[in-house]
Amino acid sequence: MAHTSSASAHTLRGSCLCGAVVYAISGPLGPIGHCHCRTCRKAHAAAFATTARVARSDFRWTRGEEVVAAFESTPGKRRFFCPRCGSHLVAAWTDADTVIVRVGSLDDDPGGRPLVHIWVSQRAPWHEINDSLPQFSESAPGAPHPPMPES
Repeated sequence: MAHTSSASAHTLRGSCLCGAVVYAISGPLGPIGHCHCRTCRKAHAAAFATTARVARSDFRWTRGEEVVAAFESTPGKRRFFCPRCGSHLVAAWTDADTVIVRVGSLDDDPGGRPLVHIWVSQRAPWHEINDSLPQFSESAPGAPHPPMPES
């Protein structure tokens, strides 16, 4: 899954709902996908979270870094959000060289479109997937981290 977004030639900007936290991405986004894991569903209060990876070195907070809060939702994985409005912005595994951007927090068009559904084994029972994107029971092949716990 080496596909990258066509928007990678320029800086992408993202922010929280209230505008207190703003970030910039200066490099290419990895493939965009819909994650149906339990922790993404709970963190976003939604059927899934649309995400894309980006190199840590290409991600930077441009406003509000001092207010960003984090929650360790899975051992070694922290989710970063604005404590004022609650917007989830990125997540990161402690040992990874990428961050996982919440595509819904982007202010700019990422250029690419979702390519896959992951963690459909934990899909909300009330949500039906009605598109033709590939579906994976857990993480997509080649994903950098092992399966997450069910709890």
